[in-house]
Amino acid sequence: MLIAKDVITSPVIAVGPDSTVDEVADILLSHGISAVPVIDRGALLGIVSEGDLIRRAEIGTAPQGRSWWIHFFTNNAVRAEGYVKSHSEHVIDVMTQQVATVVESTPVAEIATLLEHNRIKRVPVLRNGQVVGIVSRANLVRALVVARKGWRAPVPHDDSSIRLEIIDALRSESWPSTGSSDVTVTNGVVTFWGAYLSEQERKASLILAENTAGVRAIDDHRIPLDMT
Repeated sequence: MLIAKDVITSPVIAVGPDSTVDEVADILLSHGISAVPVIDRGALLGIVSEGDLIRRAEIGTAPQGRSWWIHFFTNNAVRAEGYVKSHSEHVIDVMTQQVATVVESTPVAEIATLLEHNRIKRVPVLRNGQVVGIVSRANLVRALVVARKGWRAPVPHDDSSIRLEIIDALRSESWPSTGSSDVTVTNGVVTFWGAYLSEQERKASLILAENTAGVRAIDDHRIPLDMT
């Protein structure tokens, strides 16, 4: 099982609380990254991303404070906060303070869920409260590339072991209607027989077989099950 420590980017590119918006923008562009954590003596204060910099007065994208609907739905404190974020040159004013974090032992699966649910692109990795790196979506994609190269490495498999591996994999899933009697393997060619409940199930079972080491081809003779 992969954990954060296996895919981390370290050391991390970061800025301090005294940094300016200009400095952050230059760092993002020069390093080709989309965010930097704000760190003070190793402790995470917040993070500044492209999203924090796109609503700015300098480029005419700041929220229009005089719009009637903004006045109707927000109070003075919220409007003032928006003004600070879109006009201040200080990182401490524009950064996002509520930051999702993980530790080095956090499973990659949990990180992927965290990124997806929070609609974010990266999470700082902490050790004893100190930032030691970043795990981003790009890190997970690189891990996928490495994993697939190893997964696809040629491994000698006989037909019997291929069939058993496919059957065991099908049994571990919740969606198949295909049983063990519906799968045969000859010279690395997997053949499905019988019926399937849905097109999604049929496609999933084909992918399952395709991803099984030793499979050379797939022949699908199943028919859709008539549920009427």
